[in-house]
Amino acid sequence: MDRAILLLSVMCLGVSSQPNADNQRLFSIAVSRVQHLHLLSQRILSEFESSLQMEEQRQLNKIFLQDFCNSDYIISPIDKHETQRSSVLNLLSISYRLVESWESASHSLSGGSAPRNQILPRLSDLKTGILLLIRANQDPSEIITDNSNFQFVPYENNYQNLDDDESLRKTYELLACFKKDMHKVETYLTVAKCRISPEANCTL
Repeated sequence: MDRAILLLSVMCLGVSSQPNADNQRLFSIAVSRVQHLHLLSQRILSEFESSLQMEEQRQLNKIFLQDFCNSDYIISPIDKHETQRSSVLNLLSISYRLVESWESASHSLSGGSAPRNQILPRLSDLKTGILLLIRANQDPSEIITDNSNFQFVPYENNYQNLDDDESLRKTYELLACFKKDMHKVETYLTVAKCRISPEANCTL
């Protein structure tokens, strides 16, 4: 009898732990995908910067520090402490919106080199993965800040009737913003993944 109870307990434990194991696996896949996109963004920006003259690069860096990315209007944690205090669902929701904001803009990033042509399909895969994680981790008691009514200005509109200098600036801005946002998403997903693992140290 005791043996039967023990066997039943082990079986129940296996069933109850399966959803968490699936969740961990989904998180691992999503983190791996965004890490690849972040590295891809660094590579593409580095290639672009290496094609510039020293003075051009200096001026573009100076201008970018004064500009904002379109996605800056998405409400997100302002520092690592706020990131660590955010719920898993909130971090997932922000990540989803950041990735979604680049679906249209990624067409401007595509073309030319092989790395650029990897961006759109990888963004689509990442967005699908994050959506699955949101559904798996949804808690009706959690309130997510709603940014759904925010309308992004299409990046494509920024490329119409531009002279060479202005086009150069916009291209640099686009690549730098993409790198910045992929770093954000990587941070949020890494913290969220760590949060569902009770034994992990989630210090940034």
